Amino acid sequence: MELKKASKAKLPIQSVPGNRGHKVRKTLGALLFIFGLSTLIYAFTFLCNDVSGCPAPSLLDPSTLSLDKLKEEVGWPQDGLKAFFDMQVTLWVLSYYLLSLILYVFLPGEVVEGTELACKGRLRYKFNAFSSAVWMLSGLALGTYVYGANLIIWVFIWDNYLQIITANLMICMVLATFVYARSFSVPEPGQLNPELRELAPGGHTGNALYDFFIGRELNPRVQLPIPFVDEASRTIDINVWCEMRPGLLGWIILNLSNMARQYRTYGYVSNSIALSTAFQTFYVLDALYMERAVLTTIDVIMDGFGYMLSFGHLVWVPFIYNLQTRYLAVFPLELCLKDILLLLTITGVGYSIFRSANNQKNRFRTNPNDPRVKHIKYIQTSSGSKLMISGWWGSARHINYLGDWLMSWSYSLPTGVAGYTMIESINSAGGIQKQATQTPEVRGWGIIFTYFFMLYFGVLLIHREGRDEEKCKRKYGADWKRYTSTVRSRIIPGIY
Repeated sequence: MELKKASKAKLPIQSVPGNRGHKVRKTLGALLFIFGLSTLIYAFTFLCNDVSGCPAPSLLDPSTLSLDKLKEEVGWPQDGLKAFFDMQVTLWVLSYYLLSLILYVFLPGEVVEGTELACKGRLRYKFNAFSSAVWMLSGLALGTYVYGANLIIWVFIWDNYLQIITANLMICMVLATFVYARSFSVPEPGQLNPELRELAPGGHTGNALYDFFIGRELNPRVQLPIPFVDEASRTIDINVWCEMRPGLLGWIILNLSNMARQYRTYGYVSNSIALSTAFQTFYVLDALYMERAVLTTIDVIMDGFGYMLSFGHLVWVPFIYNLQTRYLAVFPLELCLKDILLLLTITGVGYSIFRSANNQKNRFRTNPNDPRVKHIKYIQTSSGSKLMISGWWGSARHINYLGDWLMSWSYSLPTGVAGYTMIESINSAGGIQKQATQTPEVRGWGIIFTYFFMLYFGVLLIHREGRDEEKCKRKYGADWKRYTSTVRSRIIPGIY
């Protein structure tokens, strides 16, 4: 019914005064996202570097700033933009995706049904991202045991980082284009639809660029022509596969490559990079272990898969989220015991809130008579759902977001008051070497890079909470108003 309403609303919307301005804003927003965020990833890669410093010195002294000097300071390649792409690197990146796909198909996994769709069916999903990650990481661990920090994969990633970004950008663009073109074959409501395909509620506005960006089809899938495997193993849900596999695990692999780079340069691994990597690895492995929880997220139940999610899963997550360890690979920082205890406390509190709240929600939804949630008070809605008003979810409507954000602090805090300058010196062999040194002039300016994730993640969670709030208002109506009058806080109890 929702899809029918959405499709019928297209023509009346076109006649509404001011709609042209709304369409222009959507188009400009999509263009800004597509080109602006891609440029930002490249900018961060160049402006915080191992050539001149983090940030590049000229940025702190505008009177000396010139394009030629900035290019020299950031290590701009002599071949210019041509150096951003390398076919061999792209093929190796594609081989990583292929390996992830092979592990998905051939490793055993749990098969579960998703939430009910608007067309009244349920899609089936195969989950084995955790075991796939264990196999990949075990192989890398074995290689590191044999070859140490000089394992070819670690060296390859650091030396070809720029080209790896480009390869993933190309892959995300191809995927977004494929699902957009294929979305026009989605059956109309009422037609025969055995594959349970449907358009996303907000993804078919008629604005081609915006629809390409936001995603027209909900849960696009492909069937691989592989004999002798069951249907669930042959079926790839593109959105879920991209969200839980290449990008998340790639984030950790990039962190490990950064650790290896630090060891090759300095001969040791600092406790700061070890802790930041450990916290992030735990976060990812926990998400992969609880993979089936993705089925109740907005990304799966509401959003179409377009450029936004393709870029977010495959490019933004791995190449923005590893900025902290990339910084520490060049500028090792040793933390004192007090700092380590503070980090462990913040992470422990954040994880406790995040996991306890999510477990409580899942138990209440699947078995409200479970002794661990039987005491929870709730509001019965006219739609049949129950909204918890005690326990974790009685303190704030998205209390799990608070825990999620607190955990993100432990990724950035190990970088301290960030900033360094590369100073040339003569080594014992008489050669010239560069070493990262923090001077008063650069101290603190590196925070722009190393704390960006923490700030961005907070903004993302607030935006996601707002979207969920609007969805719940439409779904529950007056019951939602009654619920929010009882549970007043959105994310932080008593504050927000």
